[in-house]
Amino acid sequence: MPRDADELLELLDLERIDDDLFRGAQMPTTRSMVFGGQVAAQALVAASRTVDEPYTAHSLHSYFLQPGDPSVPTIYDVENLRDGRSFVTRRVLAQQHGRPIYAQTVNFHLSEPGLEHEESMPDVPGPDHESVRPVTRQQRDELHADQWSVADIRFIGSSASGLEPDPRHPARQRVWLRVSSPLPEDQFWHRAAFTYLSDMTLVGAAMAPHDIRFGRGDAFVASLDHAVWFHRPFRADEWWLYDQVSPAATSGRTLVIARVFSRDGSLVASVAQEAVLRPRKGA
Repeated sequence: MPRDADELLELLDLERIDDDLFRGAQMPTTRSMVFGGQVAAQALVAASRTVDEPYTAHSLHSYFLQPGDPSVPTIYDVENLRDGRSFVTRRVLAQQHGRPIYAQTVNFHLSEPGLEHEESMPDVPGPDHESVRPVTRQQRDELHADQWSVADIRFIGSSASGLEPDPRHPARQRVWLRVSSPLPEDQFWHRAAFTYLSDMTLVGAAMAPHDIRFGRGDAFVASLDHAVWFHRPFRADEWWLYDQVSPAATSGRTLVIARVFSRDGSLVASVAQEAVLRPRKGA
């Protein structure tokens, strides 16, 4: 999996094999399936390659249909749903072995002036504060999380430890994240890189109140869907706060909703994901 920004860009720079058809490469991995953030980011790149430059992606909505095979390339078939004056819409179907593994709809917007408001960033210690815990190499290895190598990840805390109890939000987590080395200036790559990283750590918010963790293998986790809204330009290679809340877990599923703040306090994106979350028998 990518270890720095250059390798991430190489992974996301798709091969065009026809007008609206693209091939996404794989990188060596210890995982038995393709990382969800990878297929989401590659699909976003495929959709963006079929849209004129003045339009930028403002939202994506997607479903993970089948586990991806990391030993073969992924084919991305882009369908043009709408070319409007202000908004453009594309649908992307990712396929391997002749079957769909992922579906994404992306909306693009021509920037325009409008009303402005946003929620405030919570008061949290910065990524360099002594209380904020970086992810160690040992933790990455225990989680088989080689896809995290391209990211700097620093945990502020969760409902399990590090955050003050909040009865209104029993399942939450706060994390600082960034791409570990500089990206090009083009916002296209920052949106794509952010989409790759946005699939990291989320379900940890839902696990926090139940004393279960990825590394212990006491739960089965699988992403079902993933949505991202881009509110304003930002840099994915500079620290951003991932403020995550899981409002519900029921019937073997959980929902996590996250706000994304740049370090200056701007609300730059929002993310939502539903996942399978099942305690393993005997855990």
